[in-house]
Amino acid sequence: MLVDLTIKGFLAETAGSAPVPGGGSISALNGAIAAALTEMVANLTIGKKKYADVEGQMRTIATEAAIIRERLIRDIDRDSEAYDRVFAAFKLPKETEEERMARTCAMQEGLKEAALVPMEVAETVASLFPTLETVVRKGNARAVTDGMVGTMLARTAVLGALFNVRVNLESIRDSDFTAALSARADAAQELALSWEKRILSPIALAGKL
Repeated sequence: MLVDLTIKGFLAETAGSAPVPGGGSISALNGAIAAALTEMVANLTIGKKKYADVEGQMRTIATEAAIIRERLIRDIDRDSEAYDRVFAAFKLPKETEEERMARTCAMQEGLKEAALVPMEVAETVASLFPTLETVVRKGNARAVTDGMVGTMLARTAVLGALFNVRVNLESIRDSDFTAALSARADAAQELALSWEKRILSPIALAGKL
């Protein structure tokens, strides 16, 4: 499994000639790192007298971000596995009409899964933004830049995952499916961009840096 590799091993796999891990898995990884940074800022706030009034909130955030981090870690492999199924469908025989129909069906189902997995990644990562805002605004001021980096990584993870959603939608023939997923992708993109701007705005960060 990709998640069991060392950092050096994972990067070597990414740099190789195989199509996976690719942008989808990397987006999930970026999201997991964003969640980890959210936890970090929360944990650096817990136990500090100066931040006693938000300690309960930070404990909740640390717990919730840990759950999201674990989910996104699993998505690193889920994304690559979804691509592998699409690739396997392309290699199915197509000599007879029956074989061609079976191959097309397998390809379409594989493409749907390959679009749904990064869509779920994007929406999972997007759920981090409210907590990222909280740790940046209310968390330990000495760790504010870690929350800011987490915010930028979350934005990148969402947009990167959505690239994979949209490229797969181009080959899916089910118009109802593509319309529904396109709407979800547009909403997730708008959410990520607006949250990043809000969290990192100079006015909002006044006094934190």
